[in-house]
Amino acid sequence: MSEELLYEVRGGIGRVTFNRPDARNALTFAMYEGLAAICRETRIGGKVKAIVVTGAGDRAFAAGTDMTQFRSFSEPSHALDYEAKMDAVLRDVESCPVPTIAAITGACTGGGAAIAAACDLRICDARLKFGFPIARTLGNCLSVANLNRLSALIGQGRVREIILTARLVGAEEALAAGLVAEVLPDAAAVHERAEALAHQLSEHAPLTMKATKEALRRLRTEGPGANGSDLVVECYMSRDFKEGIEAFLGKRKPAWKGA
Repeated sequence: MSEELLYEVRGGIGRVTFNRPDARNALTFAMYEGLAAICRETRIGGKVKAIVVTGAGDRAFAAGTDMTQFRSFSEPSHALDYEAKMDAVLRDVESCPVPTIAAITGACTGGGAAIAAACDLRICDARLKFGFPIARTLGNCLSVANLNRLSALIGQGRVREIILTARLVGAEEALAAGLVAEVLPDAAAVHERAEALAHQLSEHAPLTMKATKEALRRLRTEGPGANGSDLVVECYMSRDFKEGIEAFLGKRKPAWKGA
């Protein structure tokens, strides 16, 4: 990883930090690609059981894409390639086989908000400002895939309203809308809770969590007719399922292997 995207694994928890605090953690293309690679390369049964994503400096999770990178856009392919790259990054985050937690402190806008929305769980502090104020700033738009993900999370009506009005959603509204799972009093509490939550998830059946994540993704992208037979077979035929049965009957804690 570069100095702008930090990644460490400790105690089974992967910690990704957007590390440009002086720029409110505005995201470069390399940072996007680095995050996507981490999510793609994580494997069930490996040393990483859960991933926490956060921003350095506590003022912002991430303030979106570094705008200086847009100055070179001069033809349709530049715009289409950028949105295709963003969709691929968000798909990799969403498809990460282990649980992902966005630990949000302060602002979470643009590309940062899109990444947070692609994570499995989001927690924040009381200073949260979440949204896509592009209608009053850049004048670009979100891809259909990005809008679809956001609409599944908080509803199409709310997505339409916050983008058209270019307003930012605060912590209490985000909690009420189901956008975040918890609002903590300050940044220190967010980091502490994210750590505890990641360790809690690391002790749960990895195949159950992976199947749930993937089934929900398919429902969103393919609709109610999405097929999840492979996920059912993978879980029920696994050694972990047999271990779960024996552990339950033996009144002991199961030892999950992710296989």
